[in-house]
Amino acid sequence: MPSHPAPRLQAPILSAAVLGLMPLLADAQPLHSGLASISWATWGLGLCLAALLLIVALEALYTFRHYAFTLNRLFARQRPLYAGIEQAHWPHITVFIAAHNEEAVISGCIEALLDVDYPRERLTIMPVNDRSTDGTRQIIDGYADRHPGRLQLFHRQEGPPGKAAALADATAIVQARGQSELIVVFDADYLPGKKIIKQLVAPFLDPEVGAVMGRVVPQNAGVNLLTRLLDLERSGGYQVDQQARYNLGAVAQYGGTVGGIRLSALQDVGGWTPEVLAEDTDLTYRLLLKGWQTAYLGYAECYEEVPESWAVRFRQISRWAKGHNQVMTKLGTEMLTRKGLRWMERVDGIALLGVFLMSPILLLGWLLALVLTVTGYGIGANVNIALLMLLIATGFACVGNFAAFFEVAAAVHLDGHQRRLRLLPLLLTGFVVSMIAVSKATIDGLLLDKLFKRQFKWDKTVRYRQAPAVPVSPALPEARV
Repeated sequence: MPSHPAPRLQAPILSAAVLGLMPLLADAQPLHSGLASISWATWGLGLCLAALLLIVALEALYTFRHYAFTLNRLFARQRPLYAGIEQAHWPHITVFIAAHNEEAVISGCIEALLDVDYPRERLTIMPVNDRSTDGTRQIIDGYADRHPGRLQLFHRQEGPPGKAAALADATAIVQARGQSELIVVFDADYLPGKKIIKQLVAPFLDPEVGAVMGRVVPQNAGVNLLTRLLDLERSGGYQVDQQARYNLGAVAQYGGTVGGIRLSALQDVGGWTPEVLAEDTDLTYRLLLKGWQTAYLGYAECYEEVPESWAVRFRQISRWAKGHNQVMTKLGTEMLTRKGLRWMERVDGIALLGVFLMSPILLLGWLLALVLTVTGYGIGANVNIALLMLLIATGFACVGNFAAFFEVAAAVHLDGHQRRLRLLPLLLTGFVVSMIAVSKATIDGLLLDKLFKRQFKWDKTVRYRQAPAVPVSPALPEARV
């Protein structure tokens, strides 16, 4: 998503598009000679060219954004504002482990959290077991029996489906007890490091911070080509994109896991929204619109499992796209009109909301370029103009897409893993798969699902890690809260 050489390329590209439009429209007969004499095919071609011009302009904006973020991350002053805080009056917190049928991985997360460097009397671990039908409950109960007083059990057996709904119920319990000031959230497949809780809590010493977000690093990156490519994507997204947005005072994004939330801020924005698919994006924007800050901590690393098959990846990114676009339709107008936002927050916030729209828009641009090329013959237009526009669209797509590759390359350099750059050309594979998945999900979510009144079915991401065998307590028929 996100150099200054790009804008210099964009000026002649856009000028050529404008000049290319003029001869096409010049072929149409003037209105005073009679409506019947208008060459509708020529006008249609002109409209296609105008649409392609708009698409190229949008691509130019996102290209500039990619390059700006990358250059900021490479050369500008960074903002590790809270990295040096090791001693403080640490508040009481509750750590949620979001879990639905997580028997393969939840042991690793619980064991890591039991070993974190945080005052034990100020830390409550609360696995949020949302209607699991496998052995998740027994594993959680086994840890609770072996570590009395460390875990607060919450086995959710009813209520609306979805992570946001489960977190809302768990948050209500925490708020009712009035003990914790903050909640920290991990998905069950994550492996928190020993220092990460203090790292995530430290920014909350600033009363303006409503949420924090750490960095996600794949722990199964070496399994196959897909996991290696996803490792590159994660590196670019967190090492460059998230850090640069935070540096620039743009929209640092709470990502739903490896993150913390101030309970008073959560209450101020109305709590969780159970009906949204992307509760993290929804909360990010509602906090922003209420004036709360989200801090990004690139040094607070936590390890996750990434998909090891293309089918699982396709479904995962489709779910992300639908949820993100849902927030766009819900809060986009407010981002445009709300007073009090800084210009950087408004511009980047709108760009971030529209990021998943760019895949179908890019596909549309390719289609329009093809139409201009094929139909340029025999309708009175100069075919050289159509061919020029095809080359412009294709060339700009290459330059624009290179911006994202530049971002990933910079991230790999900053991480000190230069050998991974050999995989960079293969990112095109992941780009194409993601573009198809996001385009389909966008069309479904914004149009077809509403048209055919289809209900979204949650697709759980497959887990691959095998947890070591641990003794568990027998299953109990009633819920333990």
